Amino acid sequence: MKAKILKPGDTIGIIAPASTPSSEEKITNSVRYFETLGYRVELGKHIRDERGFLAGTDSARLSDLHAMISNKNIRAIFMIRGGYGTLRLLPEINYELIKRNPKIIVGYSDATALFNAIYKKTGLQSLFYGPMPGVDMWNGFDSFAEGCMWRALTSSKPLGTLPAEKDEIELLKRKKLPIVEGRLFGGNLTVLSSLMGTPFMPAIGKSILLFEDVGEYVYRIDRYFAQHRAAGNLSSAKAILLGQFTDCNPMKDRPSLTLEEVIHDYFGKLQIPILQNIPFGHIPRQWTIPLGAKVRIEGSKVTFTESVLTD
Repeated sequence: MKAKILKPGDTIGIIAPASTPSSEEKITNSVRYFETLGYRVELGKHIRDERGFLAGTDSARLSDLHAMISNKNIRAIFMIRGGYGTLRLLPEINYELIKRNPKIIVGYSDATALFNAIYKKTGLQSLFYGPMPGVDMWNGFDSFAEGCMWRALTSSKPLGTLPAEKDEIELLKRKKLPIVEGRLFGGNLTVLSSLMGTPFMPAIGKSILLFEDVGEYVYRIDRYFAQHRAAGNLSSAKAILLGQFTDCNPMKDRPSLTLEEVIHDYFGKLQIPILQNIPFGHIPRQWTIPLGAKVRIEGSKVTFTESVLTD
């Protein structure tokens, strides 16, 4: 199931299904960014609500999501930021409503929960792991990330080979490996791991997996990889793409493996392509990636072979 491409003049909805933006300026500047490009913007009614680490109550955040989905004028929905809280909404989301109103949805980090659940329940492919207004756009937008995002959201053609600088993407093993194809699943490692064992986790066997994270101690990263290995996800994968693990460091004054050692422990013996340093995750310079789409891995090249939007 695919949504329609974005065109100037379309209306973009902005909601906060996880945490609240930290300032009003992040909201107003985000609106200004889209309006300057010729889009209309509608804000979720509860985007400014606060309840601890959440952007208001679960019912309020859920009502904003449902309102944007059911509004026929809204063509794309952006999460203004991540944080935490989207996982709490999954059991109450009206997935039939999403099936009847397929739309572009954009976000990252905590969006991992929403995207994987929607894909599992509806098959919608127009779920873009990409920049969020209140994080990446409100105060200067990285030109690489901006170009990637609009390229992804405004064309019905396959994305093709994702751009990268020479030697930016590293292969864990330099030996020649076969070209592989499969659907791409993943997102934030911590959030994705929290979905395992729930009815909101897609069947990811024999797929290509993509992981990133932020602010987790190395031993926690190890724990999540151990969980995926024990579940058989690593041994069944056709390839694994590792994005940025921003501020994922050892605990101070405690014995620890390095992040590099953990990666080699879990992926070093796998006879599949393992790509590292993907521009993906909690960084300004990031790809916009449609989760659930078909990709081909050839050496260090990541090529999307399937369109996820229609005209």
